[in-house]
Amino acid sequence: MAEMTRRTFTLTGMATALALATGNETLAAAAPSATAPAPGADQLRHVHPELRATIAQFQQMYAAQPAMAEDFSAANLKARREAFKGFFAPPAAQPPYAERTVPGPKGDPDVRVFVINAAAGANRPAILHTHGGGYVSGTAADGVHDLQELATTLDCVIVTVDYRLAPETPFPGSLEDNYAALRWLHTQADELGVDRTRIAVMGESAGGGHAAMLAIAARDRGEVPVAFQSLIYPMLDDRTASTRRVPAHIGSFIWTAGSNRFGWQSFLARKPGGSSAPAGAVPARVQNLAGLPPAFIGVGAIDLFVDEDVDYARRLIDAGVATELVVVPGAFHAFDAIARETSIARQFTAAKVEALRRAFKI
Repeated sequence: MAEMTRRTFTLTGMATALALATGNETLAAAAPSATAPAPGADQLRHVHPELRATIAQFQQMYAAQPAMAEDFSAANLKARREAFKGFFAPPAAQPPYAERTVPGPKGDPDVRVFVINAAAGANRPAILHTHGGGYVSGTAADGVHDLQELATTLDCVIVTVDYRLAPETPFPGSLEDNYAALRWLHTQADELGVDRTRIAVMGESAGGGHAAMLAIAARDRGEVPVAFQSLIYPMLDDRTASTRRVPAHIGSFIWTAGSNRFGWQSFLARKPGGSSAPAGAVPARVQNLAGLPPAFIGVGAIDLFVDEDVDYARRLIDAGVATELVVVPGAFHAFDAIARETSIARQFTAAKVEALRRAFKI
């Protein structure tokens, strides 16, 4: 019952938020049910049995409002951004969090961050977190509640960055925002109660791509030591679904090939998959991965990013970087957030947390 309650709440929030953005009152009033019509057997057979009810609920929402099933595009980006508002749980009272502004890159605006569980005089590990959203959507505020839970579990400090989004700000704007926040976290470690030797970078989806970019930038610039990188179904390669074909059963749910092409086009300010990607913008294209911090990479087996994530893990291993790879059978993009009460989501989250615990030596 708890599983369905949480899942229904999540999906209803998505439907209501998009309805408010598009003015569709019928959709706003419609709550997904556990008896939603199931998609075709061929489509479902690749999905883990625990996640099939979730897919059926998405199918019901898509039937009620076909716009929800559309790929991200310039035409619907504003509505898609609005749809995410109200989707996430509000921050909890504890542990404490505070909105701060840190100095931005030279010539650019300052950067908003949320600082969670800071306490001067402590000596905690810390995470520099970058949110997901395909490089084109999402805010740092969205993840504060879940990051509070993680900060409590690990007794660590977390700084999550409200980096500038594409296409309004293409690469390297967001990378420089994230790097400015990382440098600030390192500089202000005493004030925040942070152990400078135990700073990790972490993100989900595009945030995972940003975390990987940040680890590479930190290695190359030599200013801030990064102890660990936690890459959760990271968006690493602009060639996926552009110049590199993807099997039909992969990337069918949540984040699709068309959305991926739009996200990379927006971020790179050029057609994805070509030969002119800016240096440092696409982690999968960085030739030298030696000297990067140890990594955890987790992804679902039917996530659009599975091949690029597995390949990145292999290349890290070949470069001598200690790397843990978790591939969850039948799991689609963001399954751990959408169906978090399922056993496979709990196992995935536990693996992520334990990897951070080992990296922090706690």
